[in-house]
Amino acid sequence: MDGVIIIGAGLSGLSAALTLAEHGKRCILVSVQPSERAQSVLAEGGINAAANTMGEGDSTALHYEDTMKGGVYLADPNAVEGLTDNAPLILKKLTELGVPFNISGGRPVLRNFGGQKKKRTAYAKSSTGKMIMSALTDAVRRYEAKGLVTRYPHHIFMGLIMSRKKCTGAVFRDSYSGKQLMFHGRVIVCCGGMNGFFPEKTTGTTANTGDVQAQLFALGTEFANLEMIQYHPTTIGISGKRCLVTEAARGEGGRLYIMRGGERWYFMEEKYPELKNLMPRDVVAREMFSVRRSADTEGEVMLDMTGLSAEVWQKRLPDLRSEIKEQLGIDPADVPVPVREGIHYFMGGIYVDEHHRTSVEGLYAAGECACQYHGANRLGGNSMLGAIYGGRTAAEDILGFKDTVQGGEPVITEQTAASVKLVREISDILSSALGIVRSEDEISAALVRLDGLRCGGGLDKARLSLARAMLMSALERRESRGAHFREDYPKPDEAMRRTLIARCKDGVTELYFRELPERRAQHEGKA
Repeated sequence: MDGVIIIGAGLSGLSAALTLAEHGKRCILVSVQPSERAQSVLAEGGINAAANTMGEGDSTALHYEDTMKGGVYLADPNAVEGLTDNAPLILKKLTELGVPFNISGGRPVLRNFGGQKKKRTAYAKSSTGKMIMSALTDAVRRYEAKGLVTRYPHHIFMGLIMSRKKCTGAVFRDSYSGKQLMFHGRVIVCCGGMNGFFPEKTTGTTANTGDVQAQLFALGTEFANLEMIQYHPTTIGISGKRCLVTEAARGEGGRLYIMRGGERWYFMEEKYPELKNLMPRDVVAREMFSVRRSADTEGEVMLDMTGLSAEVWQKRLPDLRSEIKEQLGIDPADVPVPVREGIHYFMGGIYVDEHHRTSVEGLYAAGECACQYHGANRLGGNSMLGAIYGGRTAAEDILGFKDTVQGGEPVITEQTAASVKLVREISDILSSALGIVRSEDEISAALVRLDGLRCGGGLDKARLSLARAMLMSALERRESRGAHFREDYPKPDEAMRRTLIARCKDGVTELYFRELPERRAQHEGKA
């Protein structure tokens, strides 16, 4: 046994590696890019924890309630309770590791984020992800020096090693030398989201191609809720891509409006007086989409940040201001910014239980690639928390096994280079049917178009299979819930408040619903 194999070096991968190393367990950290270039570095807004440093009477129970409500009750309640119970401890550990959170009176300052009634989002100016990644990378490097962590950047996943339907390792290829490497051990997949399926529509890095997910899907791994794709309300278009304007801008007082009758209409404040511009992301995105199409409105939805104080810009949002100045040539402190919705996060992904075990024995998944904590809509500030807690949870479960993992045969997907034309065609087809508002006619038409695409075998075929599963899942969920809004089924259906599983068996995609776990009377959290 070579050690635990971690695929991906972002937040969840580093968290898993650190947890294993702290317990003296050797691990191998394999990634296409080094940690410094992971998607997690781009996370801006903050990380949630009911630390109650603002004296608002916050609690882990309230964090749990907001997370479940925000996800429209489609998440595993026991997993969510573990997440929210452990959030204050995770924040404490990150502080001890040296993350430079904004501090007041020796305690982290917490800000408002969407869908939450209390201030519980800790932040490091507007570079929270970068600061957390830096601290975790430094911590992992200390264990690398002790021989407990071995890092392999610039390596591409090729397949799993399987023995009697059990995962016993993974196969990789050095992207420079072409040399093939085989490692034996339990595997934790931490490969991020499926941005590569929507290269021009997403705020995320397209280095997260979704190819690992496509290969695992082709191998028969269960996926869940693939129709749940989050559109962030506030993005700007730059060079054919969507770039994020952090939710923290609205948390600090930014306001959305559109022109109506020659006047500014602050529509979120009028329609949702309690949370206003900080409603859950799915709600804000749909409202923006709706008002922009309204016959009595004019132009684009604007994000008005001109009322933010100089102190807020300097201490809490310094990077955001400079980025907008550089990219758009305007100063958001003086001029409102035009914003549109952009694909930002995949709530659906590899199906895992509350221990982060997948349907394949010996295989785990954590971070954005896993379907676990966010249900039908993710709350801002819960992504970094979920990645760190998920990586830790998977690692802790593996520590409970004393047996060695060895043997087996490699099951490798033929590595076909992604055709630019095919990637664009898949993206165009998916985008036509998996937007903010969906319908059976559009989804069915997209399936016909997808089935008409020609490709070779191997990875291209796997990509098409996963894309087809996304569309089939959107067609099968005949209700509106969170990020999945069907204009032909505009209301939620309690009978469909179940996990929608997709699996590829003998080359054919199967769909079936699975009941959500019952919430335990007393959660057995890892406090």
